[in-house]
Amino acid sequence: MPKLKTRKAAAKRFRVTGSGKKIVRRKAYKNHLLNHKSSEQKRRRLSQTALVSEQDEPNVRLMLPYL
Repeated sequence: MPKLKTRKAAAKRFRVTGSGKKIVRRKAYKNHLLNHKSSEQKRRRLSQTALVSEQDEPNVRLMLPYL
């Protein structure tokens, strides 16, 4: 069986939790156009990590076979 390739774009965006059961991602909307967003929104809500939804998790695992 040949080795599987990792999608490098996905490897930069997703990590696995300590238990290895869930996948973690960054939240969107914190790259640009930040002037009109409140400091609280940027600091508290958008800086936190989030879990990948259960529906999307199989697709992410296919992109990252050695996760």
